[in-house]
Amino acid sequence: MKKNLLIIGYVWPEPKSSAAGSRMMQLIDVFQSENYTITFASPCAKSDNAFNLNSIGVTQVSIALNNASFDDFIKDLNPSVVLFDRFMMEEQFGWRVTEHCPNALKILDTEDLHCLRKGRHQAYKDNKPFNKTYLFSDTAKREIASIYRCDITLIISQAEIDILKSDFKVDEALLLYLPFMLEQVSNNNINAFPKFEDRAHFISIGNFLHEPNYNAVLYLKETIWPLIRKELPQAELHIYGAYVSQKVTQLNNKKQGFIVKGFAPDVNTVMQNAKVCLAPIRFGAGLKGKLIDAMQNGTPMVTTTVGAEGMFGDFEPNGFIEDDANCFANKATQLYNNEWFWTEKQTNGFAVINNRFNAVKHKNMFVSRIESTINNLDIHRQHNFTGQMLHHHSMQSTKFMSRWIEEKNKA
Repeated sequence: MKKNLLIIGYVWPEPKSSAAGSRMMQLIDVFQSENYTITFASPCAKSDNAFNLNSIGVTQVSIALNNASFDDFIKDLNPSVVLFDRFMMEEQFGWRVTEHCPNALKILDTEDLHCLRKGRHQAYKDNKPFNKTYLFSDTAKREIASIYRCDITLIISQAEIDILKSDFKVDEALLLYLPFMLEQVSNNNINAFPKFEDRAHFISIGNFLHEPNYNAVLYLKETIWPLIRKELPQAELHIYGAYVSQKVTQLNNKKQGFIVKGFAPDVNTVMQNAKVCLAPIRFGAGLKGKLIDAMQNGTPMVTTTVGAEGMFGDFEPNGFIEDDANCFANKATQLYNNEWFWTEKQTNGFAVINNRFNAVKHKNMFVSRIESTINNLDIHRQHNFTGQMLHHHSMQSTKFMSRWIEEKNKA
């Protein structure tokens, strides 16, 4: 079988800017290890932070939305596997893939459940408890339809698998739990990390294009950090993240020890120098890359229930999970002052990385699922009647809207 993968990216991967960028590079690595020829195509403009995929042998192609030029492109490429980066790309291009390459395996990488993240955000703005009213949104209808139109959907969080199965009744045969795939933290790495007494200050990190990250920093500034600073008047909180806007930089206050540092060229260095990571995330979904970075670099953390969701499974966390601001600040202070507590939580984090996010285990499972689905694609699709129904012409509003926009653009 020809091994030819097309990835249709919502954005160009930025592994130094976001967890989503790191995740995409992990997926590319899996397919390259299986000798796939890979083309990465995106309608998005490239930023200066975009990774140069050509440098690792991946062909880069710019594509246009709502344009028949994609039809010729996909027919000429004739991929055996198409991976959609988020459901919006499947909506835009999935029907064209189905028309011109009906035998291609279609994989959707959700990154996180958008309907869950947006629903939680709306509930937060409404100051109401999150419930199914917020979950069963128009975004959910679009996202679940996209899942059914694909052959395999990659879900990064076990909690989101549970939501899809229990609340949306999605057949487990369409889903694959595939979290971050990470290398082991070796004893040599652990021994080389700065020790408790060699570290100083707190850290918070996250891409500021992602609203939950800005909200968390604002929460730190207004509520949590003053409580910590009262107990630790010499401590500082260093804020890192890509795409720092003016509303973020104006939070900088050296006198209060609240210091906005901006983009971190090397997250490992800044994380290893910090003593405690703070992540008071009040809404969101998926897995939190900042907590992964903290565990990989031996930096204990304090986060919220939303921040911890899907991260630890049956393992003890690398810190504390607190939703109350006063409790959050107290635990942060304890971690900062108590070496025994700190070392225990650091050890927990290494165990989580090495067992729950084991790259070899998850890669083997992913590759096996791809091969078995390709080999039984007709049967697999026959068992997905809802998917067949959504491909029926009467359901293809996205196709005809795209056609209409295309004609309108010609005028």
